[in-house]
Amino acid sequence: MNISNYIDSQKVYDDMLVMNSFGTRLTGSDGQDAFCKWIKNEIAKMGIEVHTTPYTFKRWEATDVALSVDGKDVHVSSPFPYSGLTGKFGVSGKLVEVGNHPLGFVRAAGKIAVCHIKNLSKISSKIAFDKRKSLPTDLEIEKSYRGPVSTSFVKTLLTFWSARLSGMKGMVCIWEDMSDMMVEGQVLNFILHYLGVPIVWVNQTDGKAVLEAAKAHKSANLKLVGTLEDARTESFYAVIKGKKDTNESIIVNTHTDGCNFCEENGAIGLLRMMEYFKQHPTDRNLVFAFVTGHFRLPNFRTGTDQATSRFLADNKQVWKGKKGGYKAVAGCSVEHLGCTEWKDVDGVYKETNPIDVEIVYTGNKAVDDIYYQAIKERDNVRTMTLRGHNFLHFGEGQPLFNKHIPEIALVTAPDYLCSVSDNNHMDKYNHELCCEQICTFIKCVEILDKKSRKELGKAQGYSIGLGKLK
Repeated sequence: MNISNYIDSQKVYDDMLVMNSFGTRLTGSDGQDAFCKWIKNEIAKMGIEVHTTPYTFKRWEATDVALSVDGKDVHVSSPFPYSGLTGKFGVSGKLVEVGNHPLGFVRAAGKIAVCHIKNLSKISSKIAFDKRKSLPTDLEIEKSYRGPVSTSFVKTLLTFWSARLSGMKGMVCIWEDMSDMMVEGQVLNFILHYLGVPIVWVNQTDGKAVLEAAKAHKSANLKLVGTLEDARTESFYAVIKGKKDTNESIIVNTHTDGCNFCEENGAIGLLRMMEYFKQHPTDRNLVFAFVTGHFRLPNFRTGTDQATSRFLADNKQVWKGKKGGYKAVAGCSVEHLGCTEWKDVDGVYKETNPIDVEIVYTGNKAVDDIYYQAIKERDNVRTMTLRGHNFLHFGEGQPLFNKHIPEIALVTAPDYLCSVSDNNHMDKYNHELCCEQICTFIKCVEILDKKSRKELGKAQGYSIGLGKLK
């Protein structure tokens, strides 16, 4: 693929470094605020107007975290987001092993629970995924979709609500069957509401000492100092008017909150797409949406949807087609560009492929075909398209899908997706891949634009039952 026909590769790289310079950009943080101001300034340089929707919410932030067991310090991999906070001296109590079952939490009243969070291995991926096609054609979905993200989402939902009701003083969660390097700094999970109980993550190596102490009925001190206070954040969008006199639009969306180079760098892609389409306008109107709240979904989603659902609810003029507004006929969701694949191999976390599988949701067969047409000239490709399945659809393309807008949504999910690191995981960044993916979405928009509304159709809706993995 000749990238220079579409974008300035060096500009993409420079923008990535600028984004990283703002540090961790979780919802409502100073880093996210600085990033959003920079994005809006870049859009203004193109001579395009920005429309902003502000929000306020209660933002949680940990400022000091520590764990000592039987008087000895234990390394904490990360605090559990939006869990409870302690005073500066922490909370002390006897350790009790609770496994990972609601009934076990009853024993933890007035104590500090020790909970096992073992890598997924028994829950079939057929429950969550339904494959359409792939390139290469022999790509398969793991039989059990493993790793920190999926494991934390599945294994901390019901049990952690039980923890809130149990009267425990705190909880230590031990990652199991995952390397210490893989689980370090994970901001997981971010889909639960304010839990009230202070919780920390500990890796498997350091967790052994915690488990032994729990079995010996020893005590621990858990400190999780932080703030829970009002914070401001915002979503915003910009429109590049089409050449034709039409109210039809194509939405291109991403989110602006994240914690490393890939989560979330979609805005870097959108800026280059906007620069291209400013010079090469489409027939239809293009709406570029930069959404907040992905890392604070309980406050920003509607129903069980992703954060873009709040944006759509508050900005009906860009998609619903009423009262002079735009009518969205298709959408593209751009997330997690340039990801290499890193996996545990014999207990060692290392690069296993220069391209992590590009998970792409496509809203129907017509847009699925368009995606594969758009990647024909790619030099670096390892991609798989999925249909939303059993009411599950990961990433910010889901709200478009749920509004019956046929979407093409990139949501690659490396195991380091939600982890904080000193170098923003730039050692795992594939720049050429990133640029090709941006060019792919430029081509997707161009092809979508040439199709009639009838040819594009509507999103199919979710498939139900056991999905296809290959």
